Amino acid sequence: MQFTQIISVAGYAIEAAGVVAVVIGSCVSSVAFVRTFRQLPEGVAYKTYRRKLGRSIILGLEFLIAGDIIRTVVVADTLENVAVLGLIILIRTFLSVTLHLEVEGRWPWQTETRGTV
Repeated sequence: MQFTQIISVAGYAIEAAGVVAVVIGSCVSSVAFVRTFRQLPEGVAYKTYRRKLGRSIILGLEFLIAGDIIRTVVVADTLENVAVLGLIILIRTFLSVTLHLEVEGRWPWQTETRGTV
């Protein structure tokens, strides 16, 4: 197996890990929500569910970005592919930052305040 093939497989494996993170995170979040939504005060279970689900999506996006970077830079390093990669990274980063704001209630670069759920 050539080096580029190994790196390509590694890139796909990292992207697959991103998909798995989203799927498992969604399942775990959903099961936890179903188990707790009647025991918690109104709205708390939903907010916890959204936070856990959002975190799994953010984690999956990070893996997907990493896989794209590896495959594009090492395997297909044409200017057109790098431009497409840049656009994909911009979109996924925008999604990640806005999801972080939605889930955590603060920007990723802001320090966490005490007392948040």
